[in-house]
Amino acid sequence: MTSNSTATDTTQTRTNWQVDYDVDPIEIRDPVAEAFGVLEPGEPFVVTYRDAVKEAGHSCPTASGAYRIVQLGLDALYPDDYPVRSKIEVQTAGPQDDAAYGVMSRIISYVTGATGDDGFSGLAGGYGGRRDLLVFDAFDPDTADPTFRFRRTDTDETVEVAYHVSDVPGGGPAIGNLQGILDGSASDQQREAFADAWHRRVQVVLSDDSLFTVDAV
Repeated sequence: MTSNSTATDTTQTRTNWQVDYDVDPIEIRDPVAEAFGVLEPGEPFVVTYRDAVKEAGHSCPTASGAYRIVQLGLDALYPDDYPVRSKIEVQTAGPQDDAAYGVMSRIISYVTGATGDDGFSGLAGGYGGRRDLLVFDAFDPDTADPTFRFRRTDTDETVEVAYHVSDVPGGGPAIGNLQGILDGSASDQQREAFADAWHRRVQVVLSDDSLFTVDAV
């Protein structure tokens, strides 16, 4: 909806969220934002899980898993300072067209700024460039679980994060209400039961560190 839309008298200025999530935000510096005065030098962007949901268009164990993968990976790479866009290479263990790796990489790219050959090439001399910092099928993992590596290009330090999706608990019978929601036959009670069960699973992913393994490479 644009400012000249006639659908409503006013334009909404905030998202009317129906669910809250308990998870820390990710703080990350962007040298180009600092150079252009968007941020004060040394100050970070603050990226929340809600921001990741906006990018994905939905909230699910895949989206929440991607958020935690990048959060844990950056925490391990930068234990005492803010991570810095343009200095983080992201490597995936799977192809771009994979259902899991594709969605996850979009969220991880959104946070880190790392992109393929279509990304920002940087200011003069490549300052702050993020092109070719997202590499698919970059390594063979030791597990079938979604696995990503994060490498600091300034120090070459690398960490690997695996997401143990098979350990995510099921949502119970209420998850079966989804088909009725999609075809319009679900009752209000069924919709509410589904939403409660679904988002409880998402919150588990956002809260349970045992679902992830972080190792130096």
